[in-house]
Amino acid sequence: MPIGFIQDELDLKLLILYIMDRAAGPITFLQLFELALCDAGVDYFSLTQAVEHMVSTGQLSKEKDRYAITDKGRRNSQICQSSLPRSVRRHCDENLVKVNEALRLEAQIRVQVMDREDGTATLCLTLEDNASPLLHMALLAPSPEQAGLWGEVFRQDPSALYMGVIKLLNTQKEETT
Repeated sequence: MPIGFIQDELDLKLLILYIMDRAAGPITFLQLFELALCDAGVDYFSLTQAVEHMVSTGQLSKEKDRYAITDKGRRNSQICQSSLPRSVRRHCDENLVKVNEALRLEAQIRVQVMDREDGTATLCLTLEDNASPLLHMALLAPSPEQAGLWGEVFRQDPSALYMGVIKLLNTQKEETT
């Protein structure tokens, strides 16, 4: 149920800063848009303009397709967060739980494709838990494109590729015995 707090550009920027300050990492514009839709006063075009202005004034940074809050933005968020009604903050916090969980999981997965001279590629996959690796696997792929596809499978579901390799190894083990 939309709340209707956002009345002007300043309100929208306060909402953006609040969301970005609580995001577990850089987020896409679509993620920010979905999180900001907690209020009936948010629309795509106003959000686009506000985000672009906040990047140009150094409150947000943009790298590739993701936005992150800067130190300047974080300071402004801390100063102004009480300007947002408690109901809006609570709604944002509830919506951020799922996004932050996905960002944390994404940060634990590392994929690197290394081209080889013979046209094949080595795919290095790592799954980390805070500070230590849980899984590190290097696979030889027939091409860099295939390695990239396998890497995407690993990003989407780390266990799928791992379980596929285990199944293959078990099959080969049964065939040799």
